[in-house]
Amino acid sequence: MSRREKLQKTNAMRELEAAGVPFSWETYEVDETDTSSELGLHIAQRLGEDPASSFKTLVCVTPSGDHVVCCLPVADELDLKKAAAAAGEKSLALMHVRDLEPTTGYVRGGCSPVGMRRRFPTLIDETAQLFDEIRVSGGRRGLSLSIAPDDLAAFCDATLADIVR
Repeated sequence: MSRREKLQKTNAMRELEAAGVPFSWETYEVDETDTSSELGLHIAQRLGEDPASSFKTLVCVTPSGDHVVCCLPVADELDLKKAAAAAGEKSLALMHVRDLEPTTGYVRGGCSPVGMRRRFPTLIDETAQLFDEIRVSGGRRGLSLSIAPDDLAAFCDATLADIVR
């Protein structure tokens, strides 16, 4: 981890460090007025990152009430049918924002596939394999983690699959 500045560690950072998974982090200014569906794209642009290598984390609900975590490029849209098939479910629906923090411990714009209250089945879009590193939320708004996609997939026991439209 970089020593660029003193930062209060998040659950995501603590879990990756404890597991010996290499990552780096970067902070950015949070625009609290940005509540658009393109929040991740705006953040990637602000940081000068390739949107194709910047991944957002969405949480879905199965018909039985279980949860599936989906990580996909910020400029792309989740294909719920493809994601359901990859997760071995009949269907998936996006979790309502009001349920995000009680379920995961994370707020909208700060949801990371690492460090949730519980481990859920995780899908990472297969395009992650095109990059040496991808960026995901560090577990709070204003914090981005860079990590090798294979390391992230192994840590989360994730499935790499085509889950975007």
